[in-house]
Amino acid sequence: MKGKLICYLMSGLILIFSCAEAMSASWQITYPRTISDEDKSTEYPLKVLALALEQTGVNYQLTPSEKYYSQGKNLSRLKDNREINVVWSMTDNQREKDLLPIRIPIYKGLIGWRMFLIREDMAERFKYIQNLDHLLKLIPIQGSDWPDTKILQANSFDVVTNINHSALANMLSNAQGDFFPRSILEIWDELASLKTKNKLVIQDSLGLRYPAAMYFFVNNKNRPLAHLINTGLEKAIENGQFDKLFNQTYRSYIEKSKLKKRKFYQLKNSFLPPLTPIDRKELWFNPGGF
Repeated sequence: MKGKLICYLMSGLILIFSCAEAMSASWQITYPRTISDEDKSTEYPLKVLALALEQTGVNYQLTPSEKYYSQGKNLSRLKDNREINVVWSMTDNQREKDLLPIRIPIYKGLIGWRMFLIREDMAERFKYIQNLDHLLKLIPIQGSDWPDTKILQANSFDVVTNINHSALANMLSNAQGDFFPRSILEIWDELASLKTKNKLVIQDSLGLRYPAAMYFFVNNKNRPLAHLINTGLEKAIENGQFDKLFNQTYRSYIEKSKLKKRKFYQLKNSFLPPLTPIDRKELWFNPGGF
C-alpha cells in the first residue's frame, strides 16, 4: 500500500513539473510575411492568435517569415514544416487533408459574405441584375489558388484568375473581368489602398454569400501547437474576449455594408469539409443578433 502511495505521489509530481515546464517554455511561432509593411491584412488574425496564446498563459513570440510567399507557397511550406508553423486560410477538404486545422472560424463566417469591387463605369450595368442568372453572365476575378475560385466555378461562374493578389485589382481596372468579390471585412481597406488606372468602387446593392470558414492551420504533426491555440480560442469565446475583439475590429465595417439593404445571392459550397462546426451557433455571425 505504501509503495502504491509513493508511486501516485511521484506520478503527480511528474505531471506538475511537466505542466510547469510547458507553461514556462517559450513558443516560437512563425507566420507568413505580408507583401509590404502597408498591408494590414495580418493585423486581426495576429491579434486573435495572440489573444488565444495569452489565454493559456504561455510565453510566446510571433515572428514573420523572412520572405513573402504566395498563399499556395505558404501552405506548402507549412505542410513541409519549413520555417512557417502557422497560417490562417479558408478551409476546404484538401487543406484539411494536408494540414491540421483548428476548427474555429476566426472571422465568424463573414469571409463568405462577399460584396463587389467594380469599375465605376460599370455601376449602371449592375442596376439591371435582377437574379443570379443575370449575374452569371458577368465575369468575376479571383486568386488562382483561393478556395473561393473553386466555389464560384462550381456555381457556374466563368472566373478569371491570377496568382498575384496585387494584380487582381489592375485586371479589373483594365476590364479583364467585371467584378471582384471580396469579403465585407476586407473590401473597405482594400478599396482605400488601391491605386488603379480606372476608378474602382463598391457596388451598392448586391452580394454573394456561401458558407465558409477561415481557420488557423498548423503542420499535421504539430498537435501540441494545435491544442494550445484551440484551448486559448475556446477560453476566449467562453469569456467573451473573442467576440469583443471581433466587434471592436469589424463593427463599423459591418454597419456601413448595410447588409439588410443588400441582396445576397446564396451559393453552395460543396468543398466545405464535413467536420465544419456549423451547429455551433456561437461561432458564426448572426446579422439579427448583431
